[in-house]
Amino acid sequence: MADAPSKSSPAAFAMSSKPPIWQWARRVLPGVALCALVSAVALGLEHLEEQVTGRAWLEALVLAILIGTFVRSVWTPSETWRAGIAFSAKTVLEIAVVLLGASLSAATIVAAGPALLLGIAGVVAVALAASYGLGRMLGLSPRMAVLVACGNSICGNSAIAAVAPVIGANGGDVAASIAFTAVLGVLVVLGLPLLVPLLHLSDLQYGVLAGLTVYAVPQVLAATVPVAALSVQIGTLVKLVRVLMLGPVVLGLSLFGSHLRAGADGAAAPERPTGSRLALHRLVPWFILAFLAMAALRSLGAIPEAALAPIARLATILTIISMAALGLGVDIRVVARAGGRVTAAVTLSLVVLAGVSLGLIRFLGIG
Repeated sequence: MADAPSKSSPAAFAMSSKPPIWQWARRVLPGVALCALVSAVALGLEHLEEQVTGRAWLEALVLAILIGTFVRSVWTPSETWRAGIAFSAKTVLEIAVVLLGASLSAATIVAAGPALLLGIAGVVAVALAASYGLGRMLGLSPRMAVLVACGNSICGNSAIAAVAPVIGANGGDVAASIAFTAVLGVLVVLGLPLLVPLLHLSDLQYGVLAGLTVYAVPQVLAATVPVAALSVQIGTLVKLVRVLMLGPVVLGLSLFGSHLRAGADGAAAPERPTGSRLALHRLVPWFILAFLAMAALRSLGAIPEAALAPIARLATILTIISMAALGLGVDIRVVARAGGRVTAAVTLSLVVLAGVSLGLIRFLGIG
């Protein structure tokens, strides 16, 4: 029998010298490649649409979600694929958002005006109160109602993840809330552009509506790119302001939400993570800060004009890959398993948010 390689042998050295980055790459590359393949199919179908009908009725971003969701419905990815899918859905998408910052200048922010910025805060406050009230009327526990309200009104999974430990939410409530955020997030991205012709919305109005209603910052890209560049810029700006509302909300729940942690619904308080300090990265994610830094560089003229188009194209490609990952991570059957009351609460909350958002657009006279 051959002797095992000694610690100093070339074989042992080769096995121990593989850098961590190589191990990480082997773990995520299969899933990333799958998302890239779905994206390539989506881009091919978009090109085919243009050749046959003269225009792309369904953009590659939307097609990537639909194809990914279909694949996920008929096939459950194994562990081999999951790490790369998760990486594409989160990190790749965050990088795309950072790159998008190069398209936003100070002039766009100034053009939004203080009235719109104050209006965004008002919409979030009204939506939070209305969503929580609807959840309680439909029989949800206080903690579940808070998760639904924050997820719908602020920024989906990020808000749920930030609020859950503060209010002592249990794993079941968090899982159900996130599942609905994933499913309805896709439906909103697909359905929201249909409101443009129905409500005769301008590019500016639609950008504001998307920023106020779409769950996650990256999903604003998928919802606005098919409409107009102005919609992308304004939608992203509005969404960023909306996300920044997470800090005050989490702080308020931490200071005044002791009844939630104690189990106001009569049940024993669930276990919660030790330590109650609020993590800065949960209140202001890194990619939002990086996005703002890119916007500042653009405003200062530090990004050459010749680089803007390639950066925008790269951001679009990364977003398509991420939308494929989003579809591959969504199982539409979770809606049936989560229960009618949660379904009704989340759906009605979203309707209220859209209605309040349209009301703000009309009130401010945004044209």
